Amino acid sequence: MVGPPSELYWDSTYAIAVALLENYPDQRPVDTGLEELITLVTALPGFEDDPDLVTDQILYDILTTWYEEFV
Repeated sequence: MVGPPSELYWDSTYAIAVALLENYPDQRPVDTGLEELITLVTALPGFEDDPDLVTDQILYDILTTWYEEFV
């Protein structure tokens, strides 16, 4: 399996979702709130973006993609 790119940014929705699956296999997207999601994403290896640049829409897009890959 090919891993996520070496650098992750907020607009890397699919790569972030894959990285979440790989790094937090026991974490369920449906049980993850937006604040917790920010913490999980910013702790991912290779995450390089400014945490202050995230919007709710970006977070919802990440959650949706993560959920779709999770099930």
